[in-house]
Amino acid sequence: MSSVPEREEIDPEYRWDIEDVYASDEEWEAAYESIAGRVDQLREYEGRATDDPETLLQLLELREEIMREVATVAVYARLRSAEDTTNGTYQAMAAKGSSLRSEASSAISYLEPELQELTERDLEAFLEAEPELEAYDHYLRDVLRMKPHTRSAEVEEVLADLSEVTSAPSEIYSMLTNADMSFGTVEGPDGEPVEITQANFTKLQTKPDREFRRTVHETFYDEWADVRNTVGTSLEKAVREHVTSAEIRGYETARAAALDGPNVPTEVYDTLVDTVRDEIDALHRHAELKRSALGVDELRSHDLYMSLTGEEGPDVEYEQAAEWVKEAVEPLGEPYRERMAEGLESRWVDVYENEGKRSGAFSSGTYDTQPFILMNYQDDIASMFTLAHELGHSMHSELAGDAQPWHDASYDIFVAEIASTVNETLLTHHLLETLEDDELRTHVLDEYLERFRSTLFRQTMFADFEHRIHGRIEDDEALTPDVLDELYGGIKREFYEPATLEGGIEREWERIPHFYYDFYVYQYSTGIAAAAAIVDRILEEGEPAADDYRDMLAAGGSDYPLEVVRLAGIDMAEPEPIESAIGVYRSYLDEIETLLDL
Repeated sequence: MSSVPEREEIDPEYRWDIEDVYASDEEWEAAYESIAGRVDQLREYEGRATDDPETLLQLLELREEIMREVATVAVYARLRSAEDTTNGTYQAMAAKGSSLRSEASSAISYLEPELQELTERDLEAFLEAEPELEAYDHYLRDVLRMKPHTRSAEVEEVLADLSEVTSAPSEIYSMLTNADMSFGTVEGPDGEPVEITQANFTKLQTKPDREFRRTVHETFYDEWADVRNTVGTSLEKAVREHVTSAEIRGYETARAAALDGPNVPTEVYDTLVDTVRDEIDALHRHAELKRSALGVDELRSHDLYMSLTGEEGPDVEYEQAAEWVKEAVEPLGEPYRERMAEGLESRWVDVYENEGKRSGAFSSGTYDTQPFILMNYQDDIASMFTLAHELGHSMHSELAGDAQPWHDASYDIFVAEIASTVNETLLTHHLLETLEDDELRTHVLDEYLERFRSTLFRQTMFADFEHRIHGRIEDDEALTPDVLDELYGGIKREFYEPATLEGGIEREWERIPHFYYDFYVYQYSTGIAAAAAIVDRILEEGEPAADDYRDMLAAGGSDYPLEVVRLAGIDMAEPEPIESAIGVYRSYLDEIETLLDL
């Protein structure tokens, strides 16, 4: 029987070195108590934050000191919680960490309203009188930019206090899907029972036995049918919170509010969706190639994840994957490669799935810790690409942390998804150029096409859906599970027009946690488009282009995302990077069609 091991059964070599942050949970508790006792120091400056430049500098330095410690305490608890979502002790620690963050945010919530009482002339005078404030120039000017959407100190404090409540739909969804739900057990092709999990569902959908795939697909989505009212209500409340928060801050739409934070024009979002829809025939061609490769009359829902090779790819063990990823990033320069290699050696990565572990993958950490990467590695090519992806995030954090002060090191997701996808694209290029095994090369090419499909096209499909469901709430229309099924199913069928979609696919929205993240997913699509253009530049121009790219990573959050990306020579305000990326996708479709004689 397929089973998931307990965490203690996994060799420590394959578990992240979280003890590097706190040696024990008891040490974490002491750190928590210490910093929790200092949060009220932030309130002592309320009403006088801008009395004079020296006072403002003192407050900004105190804020950094406290918030850095709060972040480390909260992240440690979150990581422990992710190790085992069924462990009540760690869930309690994560809740305490989240509450502490909320309390600290509330304690300093007066700062931006008070800063916004300054005029541009006042700010210039402050900067001239206190040279050390120059380090905060971007932050201070950005606060003034947001003045029309910032409320009084009292309202901002209330909103900060409510953050735990407003995040409830996402947290409830996470606990339901990671800790409480099970997704059934089915008979495998060999007659043995196979447990379906969130982590292995996609891999099971790549198994050659078509009847097995159908059974897995229907069993999985039948489980979601049993909780559709709960999940539907959770998502509706999350969307309503996004819309209400935007209204409170004086925005016309939730999307405008979400994109204004990083100062990304809504036209960038529309350009993405419109350009991808204009080029949707490329995705339709991919679907037709799958139908042809499988030798079936109709491509169905349970066929969408299948390889064009018609079979599972060869196993790629973790050690081999790590070696190939290290080789792939050599065009980014030896210091980049060495830093990443050192991270792999020092246990940045929590490698394998264990009982209760959070599904998926992420890169986390703080300004004062090493990166931590959660994986559910499955010994396959897809997992290798995920490793490359998360290492891109981690290296971004490392370079930005080295180059920027704390308040400018944190970068926006818009830029983050470029850093991760550059590593994936370089990995594809490296393997296609160096592997002599034609079978493996074909699987690598197919994997890139799959990741492109699921990143550019699928995430744009999600972005389209997300925009529409927020629009319904903004128009005072119902957003019930039936409406969600209808909206999602309609968009899914437009994107995958050559396929016959069934087996509960209209409920796929239930399994996408990113819909709780407030207009997050479009950045995966813009990220892969920018990454394709950056890699082309690096491979053509060599070190000068690699220098520009490293400058982009090192910039962190010291400027707005579109300006940061322009450091790498790419303008994401235009459709050309998206069109160029889809052009690469089309060329790879040509290549694999020839290789497989489809």
